[in-house]
Amino acid sequence: MRAVPGQVVGGRYRVTDRPAEVPAHPSAGVPARDAVSGALVTLSALELPEFLDPLRPEVEEQPGQGPRVAERVAAVAAAAPDHPRLLRGLGAVPEGGLLWVAEERLPGEPLSRLAGNGPVSPYRVAEIAADLAGALEALHRTGLTHGNLTAEAVVVCEDGAAVLGGLLRGAAEEELCQAVGGPVPRRVYEARALLVGARAERWPIDAGAPADCWALGVLLYRLLSGYGPYPEQDLPTLLGAVRDGRFRPADGCGVLRPLVERLLQPEAGLRPDAAAVRQELRTVLAGAPEPFGAGAVQAPLLPVLRPPAGPLVPRPRGARALRRTDRQGAERSPGVEPRRPPRVPPALLGPLLVGGVVLALVAALAAVVAFAG
Repeated sequence: MRAVPGQVVGGRYRVTDRPAEVPAHPSAGVPARDAVSGALVTLSALELPEFLDPLRPEVEEQPGQGPRVAERVAAVAAAAPDHPRLLRGLGAVPEGGLLWVAEERLPGEPLSRLAGNGPVSPYRVAEIAADLAGALEALHRTGLTHGNLTAEAVVVCEDGAAVLGGLLRGAAEEELCQAVGGPVPRRVYEARALLVGARAERWPIDAGAPADCWALGVLLYRLLSGYGPYPEQDLPTLLGAVRDGRFRPADGCGVLRPLVERLLQPEAGLRPDAAAVRQELRTVLAGAPEPFGAGAVQAPLLPVLRPPAGPLVPRPRGARALRRTDRQGAERSPGVEPRRPPRVPPALLGPLLVGGVVLALVAALAAVVAFAG
């Protein structure tokens, strides 16, 4: 991916950091900033055939192909709904032999990086899947198909919410395959194999909304078990297993096993749609143990109201209270000697003083008698 800090793509997007030398996935993008709005974006690039680059002389042989691909991507971006669990696509621009796709960037990490250390808890996967099903439901209502539902396309934000991206990149890849292959299905297949590779989520047996739900089932299986439900060592083997409905047993999927197995059904009519998936996941999460379940003890909301009258904590009385107060005062003021309570109660001071005077008079009289005698 040819991008350096400070590079301006399409006259609008300025690259703000150097991309990783070895990205985790070819779809990994580079951070940039929109010079017009100031918004943070992610740029991902797709290799273009020479005739798709409008800056090259060969464009005369195939006029307008590059801009038409970008226009198709822009149409998808305009039709996409505004949903809190869907990253906003900004558009695409051909430049320097590449098709650059711009997408909103949120603080967070790709799901592929967070789930790379092994299987994820079923209830955590249920939370992520509920967010993704909500995004798919909104897309399907507008008549759009995502077509790129992979772990690399999902961003887990700082608050734990999962946001689905990659819509425009998926649309760009499909448009490029059609542009390269033209009316020849074999060439379209070869172009798609080159761009997508042997990744099960990208090869559904059907199209439209049912294909997205099937891909969601593949992704859930992958998150829950740590590997895909179909063999992915080469594309013909993968496609054969998908066509025949031969997926590995979902033993490691826990409470989500029934849902995953229905999503992976080869017949589209047997799969639940995105709305049904989201409703079923709500039921699963409602019965989850703490801290996921709805029955978990909730902390009181702040601020906590005080009683309308009287002190918040009753003040103790008596000598014990006095000692406690002095001890707390000493703790609050280091280096200051606390005031000690009097050793003689105030009520006995009067009698003791009178008694002392009487004893002194008796001792004086005794001394006079002894001296005179």
